Amino acid sequence: MVKQLTLTHLDKIYWPDEKITKGDIINYYESVSKFILPYLKNRPLSLKRNPNGIRDNGFYHKDAGDIAPVWMKTADIYAESTNKIVHYLVCNDVRSLLFIANLGCIEMNPWNSVVDKLDNPDYIVIDIDPSDKNSFNEVIDVALVLKEILEKGKLSGFCKTSGASGLHVYIPCNKKYAYEEARDFARILATLVTEKLPTTTLERSLSKRKKNQIYVDYLQNSRGQTLASAYSARPKPGATVSTPLEWKEVKHGLLPSDFTIKNVLKRFNKKGDLFKGTLGKGIDIPKALSLLIK
Repeated sequence: MVKQLTLTHLDKIYWPDEKITKGDIINYYESVSKFILPYLKNRPLSLKRNPNGIRDNGFYHKDAGDIAPVWMKTADIYAESTNKIVHYLVCNDVRSLLFIANLGCIEMNPWNSVVDKLDNPDYIVIDIDPSDKNSFNEVIDVALVLKEILEKGKLSGFCKTSGASGLHVYIPCNKKYAYEEARDFARILATLVTEKLPTTTLERSLSKRKKNQIYVDYLQNSRGQTLASAYSARPKPGATVSTPLEWKEVKHGLLPSDFTIKNVLKRFNKKGDLFKGTLGKGIDIPKALSLLIK
């Protein structure tokens, strides 16, 4: 079967200040496909659509309904919240990636688990989420404290910019644990961070946080929760990209705005896939806990 794909309105301006078009973002995804597809493959996608560009709030769209072409994979998943089956799009190849981008999806938001093992994530995620009063150097400080904790537990951690104001740290678990177990362990890690840094909190509500506290979010480790994928563009000024980092790069002076669709391809081709370890050997939580409580 020929996988026909029609791309539309390629001249539509998505970033007015930068004069970046829909066609530019589609070209970006075609160019970065070999890097991003391993982190989308066989995962349900929550679609965040901005068909009118970044100055429009856009909308979330989970159920593919009738929009999916016959050649594109979907996953039918029961949602308890609505008591309905949701038909998620699944992105396994370049054509599917470009189809999703053509819907106005500037960012790609995959589940932490794959369709054939939905209850067991591939990784644990810590989302370091600042308020608008925090500097990015303060976010970096939190990531470095988390890195120290991971090293004490002899755990591998992989850091990327969120593409917005924060940092994401992923810890591979290779489907060994259920979401509840992953989330409980993430809470322990987040709690250890807050014990070392009073500038951090586990309080999700901005209104309930103390002034300038940074939220260490462990709740992303729940079935159906999503974050922007590594290598995903974000609907933010400058057309930033969620970019994997070497830990030696996580230091004061780093900025999310350093990485945009205009400059990251050279970096990715030079450094390769810095995030591939997130899909590698999983951690041993009991062993890590025994080291962390010493």
